[in-house]
Amino acid sequence: MKFPKFQDLILFENDDLIVINKPPFISSLDEREGGEINILRLAKQYSPDAQVCHRLDKETSGVLIIARNPESYRLVSMQFERRKVKKVYHAIIDGTHVFNELQVDLPILNMGNKNVSINRQEGKPAETWFNSLVYFKHYTLAECRPVTGRMHQIRIHLATQRASIAGDEMYGGKPVFLSSLKRGYRLGKEQEEQPVMKRFALHAKSTTFRINETDEMTFEAPYPKDFATLLKLLEKFDS
Repeated sequence: MKFPKFQDLILFENDDLIVINKPPFISSLDEREGGEINILRLAKQYSPDAQVCHRLDKETSGVLIIARNPESYRLVSMQFERRKVKKVYHAIIDGTHVFNELQVDLPILNMGNKNVSINRQEGKPAETWFNSLVYFKHYTLAECRPVTGRMHQIRIHLATQRASIAGDEMYGGKPVFLSSLKRGYRLGKEQEEQPVMKRFALHAKSTTFRINETDEMTFEAPYPKDFATLLKLLEKFDS
């Protein structure tokens, strides 16, 4: 896989912070010893004291905040801890769903090894708000606003509404194939059809937080190519 230049990911930077549009398929932090390129390593090559302030799932794209010094890291981390950061995600979900300020308030238990479950007894509080933005025949583009920041929160909360994210097989979502959208689509002989998106369709669209003691700013990340392509195909063949 070809990695983009770190500079090309930057949406905003000053002496204290770097805000990037994280590409899919790159981990935010070191997953395990050795191997994989990740955002933290790329950021440290660019700015030696860089620290990633929060994390996005490896497959999730979008706004990611990086601090350039310990003071800024503390400032941003405290805002996350106190739930002062406003996060807006866009997801393409299976089926047509009418969400109008739908609140999902279901506790999530982290079972380790990247597994989570809804658990009312032992789970930690988790709250997400959902709105439908665009309806297609078989899919919906939804806005997701997590208040808390639990692992896989948006994904599992949508799954509880029978509205899994397209391509999120871990939570019951199905990959989108062009053959299911386009009538008369023919594959060449011996060819195996690949899904339109090779990941689940979740993008961190915008984030609002205080960049210093006084100034609040909102940062928006354009859709990456695969997300934009899927939306274009849905507009053309599924609306």
